[in-house]
Amino acid sequence: MKEQDIKEIISFFEKSQLSKFSLKRGDFEIILEKESVAEKVEQEEKVEKEEKIEEFIRSPMVGTFYTSPSPDHDSFVKVGDEVTEDTVVCIIEAMKVMNEVKSEVRGVVKEILCKNAHSVEFGTKLFKIEPK
Repeated sequence: MKEQDIKEIISFFEKSQLSKFSLKRGDFEIILEKESVAEKVEQEEKVEKEEKIEEFIRSPMVGTFYTSPSPDHDSFVKVGDEVTEDTVVCIIEAMKVMNEVKSEVRGVVKEILCKNAHSVEFGTKLFKIEPK
């Protein structure tokens, strides 16, 4: 079988609705297979899950980031702490009002990304969370 014939068979197969094709002529044999759409979707979902190993809690406003309710109190959360949805993780002072920031994800605090008493912008990443 000539190389051009093989290229034409492959081209035809790629454009067709066939999922498997085999041809045998004497000593020559060619087997072509396509992944099903379901297999592709399943693989893409698996990749997404593998990629999503961290989430971030972001600042909902502009203000000053505080890790505790006051300087003489412990931090709301520390690295290694487990948080659930609605766990208060910090406060942001905006216009002399202390606003609690709650986690929107369940997981473990992997990193505190802002320093205490520093300014933050809307959308600033405050905490890195490993989802559970």
